[in-house]
This record gives sequence, structure tokens and C-alpha cells, in this order.
Amino acid sequence: MPHRASRSTLPLHHPADGPTPRAGEDGFTLIEIMVALAVFSLAAMALVRLESATIRGAAILDETLVAQMVARNVAIAAVTDPQAPALGRTTGTEVNGGRSWTWTRIVSGTGDARVVRIDVAVANAAGSIAGRMTMVRPPMAAPPVGVAAS
Repeated sequence: MPHRASRSTLPLHHPADGPTPRAGEDGFTLIEIMVALAVFSLAAMALVRLESATIRGAAILDETLVAQMVARNVAIAAVTDPQAPALGRTTGTEVNGGRSWTWTRIVSGTGDARVVRIDVAVANAAGSIAGRMTMVRPPMAAPPVGVAAS
């Protein structure tokens, strides 16, 4: 039976692999590992900050979108109401998106007495303006014959 070399007698280094490594050169040093961890932690912190900015931006976008919907609702109500809104400032509150919004509507005249400009500003719970809308109310057409104006 031929003699097989045991695992402990096999060479660990083949001459084609280059020069024989010296003791202690076959792994990473503590300094190299610490530098790698420092670089990784900087990259991880950058990603955490980016995620935080993304979440903050999404919250601002959500608030702005709902505030714009409130402003549009208030402005469209004034434009489509059969009775033209009175000139001046009007304030009110509306609940939309599970939040309470305070709106201010300013109706001002234009060069034509039948046409008015309607500016709406919507504030969040903190009181800062989160949405705006401007519309122009054109002269209302006369109701069709046989239909009473309300």
C-alpha cells in the first residue's frame, strides 16, 4: 500500500505562489481592521443622515400636498358658489388628512367689477403657511331659461 502523506506534512506554500510569507504576514493587522471599521462607520453614518433627510422631505411633501388640497377646496368653493364672495378677508378652519388647517381667503377686485381675484393661504397647526392658491372668479353666466337662480 502506498504511503499517503498526512495533512500536517503537506506543504502550506507552493513555490509558484511567490516568496514564502514570513510569520505574521498572513492576516490583517489591528490597525488595518480599525481603519476599515472607521471607513465603514463613516459610510454608514452618511447613509443614516441621507435616510433622515429623505424622511423629513417626505413629511414636508405630505404636509404641503394636503395644505394645497385644502386651499384648492376653499378657492373652488368660492369660485363655484352661485353668490359671488364678498370683497375682503375671511378665515376659517377645515379638517383634512386627519389634521386641522386654518385658512384665510382674501377676495379682491380686478379691473372688471364682475371678476374677482380669490387668494387662499392655508396654515398648519404651528401657524406657518403650508399651502397657497389663487383663482379668478369669472362673471357667472345667467341661469338657463326656466331655471331659478338660487
